[in-house]
Amino acid sequence: QVQLVESGGGLVQAGGSLRLSCAASGRTFSRYTMGWFRQAPGKEREFVAAISSSAANTRYPDSVKGRFTISRDNAKNTVYLQMNSLRPEDTAVYYCAADVNPGLFYTTSYSQYEYDYWGQGTQVTVSS
Repeated sequence: QVQLVESGGGLVQAGGSLRLSCAASGRTFSRYTMGWFRQAPGKEREFVAAISSSAANTRYPDSVKGRFTISRDNAKNTVYLQMNSLRPEDTAVYYCAADVNPGLFYTTSYSQYEYDYWGQGTQVTVSS
């Protein structure tokens, strides 16, 4: 029902910036919690950022806090991830995800199992 398409990935030098976008087809996008996750080779998928439906709440793990910013434009059905001060360890495939029935934001938004729809991912490579 909901299709998500990520864009904006690429190759960047350490210390540089990238802005990822995720365009959603959902008719009720403004009701969804949206999240970003990433997966590096040989590692588990990990939480990167989440934003509540109204954008009143955001959440980040310590690994990206202060460097990454999630935002959304409900009029455009789009969520963004601004990534600054990139490090080689940020190299991964980045996925956006939609939770169409959001629960308690701070309790569940970090968990990949909360999300119902996923994009195909976009590669981010940070060189040293």
